[in-house]
Amino acid sequence: MRLTFAGSANHRLAYWRAARLVCLASAALLLAACASNSRRPQPTFKDSHSSLADLPARAPSGATGTANDVLFRAIALVGTPYRWGGNTPDGGFDCSGLVDYIYRNAAGLALPHSSREMSQMSGERVRQMAELMSGDLVFFGGNDGISHVGVYVGKGRFVHAPNSGGTVRLDDIDGPYWRDHFAFGKRLLD
Repeated sequence: MRLTFAGSANHRLAYWRAARLVCLASAALLLAACASNSRRPQPTFKDSHSSLADLPARAPSGATGTANDVLFRAIALVGTPYRWGGNTPDGGFDCSGLVDYIYRNAAGLALPHSSREMSQMSGERVRQMAELMSGDLVFFGGNDGISHVGVYVGKGRFVHAPNSGGTVRLDDIDGPYWRDHFAFGKRLLD
């Protein structure tokens, strides 16, 4: 079958360019859909739902505005590359550099550049995950003591810079790894 077009050569050229763009866009969408489905399985309800997600979001009563500033600053940094020793959005973050940057810019508090030193700061210790409030620091570790820190944002989620090669991300605090390594929270805002 042969297609013929009425009209000028410019109209035919425009038609073919538009058709080619539609085909390329369709192919890109199909490839993206295939790639995203093949890289990771769809989470089950159990995998994607924190048991703390149904708790009401709470902030310290005397610092609700500052806690919200901390929360929004933390979430805005999700996706920033990890870099050991990093402490800026442009240069990347390690866990303590991220937390210090958030608190310095959202609450005007300068924190030490070590999760272990941050864990020793004065402030109310929160032992139970269900008692955490938005803006609390959350500490993780094992037999060797504290080795990681993040910022609790509420609803069972926290923002942190997890590891080399990764990015700042939002995770369930009661997920399999984090639940087993949770040490305590620290409330600096009150």
